[in-house]
Amino acid sequence: MKSEAIQALDTLEACRDAIDAIDTQLLALINERMAVVERVGEIKNESGAPIYRPERERAILKRLETLNTEQKGLLNAGAIEAIFLEIFAVARNLELPERIAYLGPEGTFTHQAAESRFGAMSEYLPMGTISGVFKALESGRAKFGVVPIESRRDGVVGETLDLLAASPVKIVAELYMPIHMTFATKAPHLDGIKRIYSKDKGFGQCRAFLEEHGLHNVEQIPVDSTAKAAILAAKDPEAAAICSHIAAKLYGVPMLFENIEDVTDNATRFFILSDFKNVPSGHDKTSILAKLKKTTQAGVLVHFLHDFDKAKINLSKIESRPAKNGAGFGYWFFIDFYGHIDDKNVQRVLKKYTEEVTWLGSYVEGEQ
Repeated sequence: MKSEAIQALDTLEACRDAIDAIDTQLLALINERMAVVERVGEIKNESGAPIYRPERERAILKRLETLNTEQKGLLNAGAIEAIFLEIFAVARNLELPERIAYLGPEGTFTHQAAESRFGAMSEYLPMGTISGVFKALESGRAKFGVVPIESRRDGVVGETLDLLAASPVKIVAELYMPIHMTFATKAPHLDGIKRIYSKDKGFGQCRAFLEEHGLHNVEQIPVDSTAKAAILAAKDPEAAAICSHIAAKLYGVPMLFENIEDVTDNATRFFILSDFKNVPSGHDKTSILAKLKKTTQAGVLVHFLHDFDKAKINLSKIESRPAKNGAGFGYWFFIDFYGHIDDKNVQRVLKKYTEEVTWLGSYVEGEQ
């Protein structure tokens, strides 16, 4: 709802003057907020509390979204999240500069996911493999790691699960990110494109788009990543790339078309990893690894899951992986459920399996 003062602005110059005045107030308020954040950092340093608090950030966003609705503001929930996540990231870097390892190279969807939570000011370490992300965390070269865990289209990322089973790092947050493909090229016209670069799956995911625009017979060159596709298209005026938005922007390749994928609801779930334990938020999920003894005996897994049912704990995922202990064809089970490791009903269940269950992390449930 526009105020009477805004309605009274009748020239472009008057509008610009009003915007300048508001920006001056915003700058002063943001600096005041950062001064409080600096004090928060001092208190956390004294107590050893973690800098990144996903549950606190979620609570702030929810409060602001509710307030915006009550005020009939023009911002939607996505805009509020985009603005304040960047403010949160800047604030965290004032408290303690952050270094984030992620599955690279630059311009991948994992890079995009990392930036969406840690902002432009953080230092990013692109790693060539998922195991490289874990090693960067375990050695202390990075405070946070971002890795894919599953996609709606291709299912679970087995390497991430296997590494979680062997690593001391913990899951501290999850995020779901829509996967949208972009068609980017420096060619002035589509008929000037002689070759298209992308990851092998990218071509299949955008088949309808290629056919609709008469590009299905153009040479398709698969490369290691969509980021690599953007790098090659940036150097070749007769080439195009099917890549992420961030890759096209990063490597300066103009985007002709966006959201060109055949399936528009594809998304990937990412884990944010670190070395601390979140406090309960009331909206948590927990991931565990169950190495059940005698899994070849009838009913072992059923009895285990029945204990969760009796405790009214809702499971959101169960995934089996071959056991890594050389015990023949045994299986381990990765399980996600709603609740925090410190919840009383969760503790009552898990205390029965102290030697068989490994806690992988409790974190605020991500919004899908």
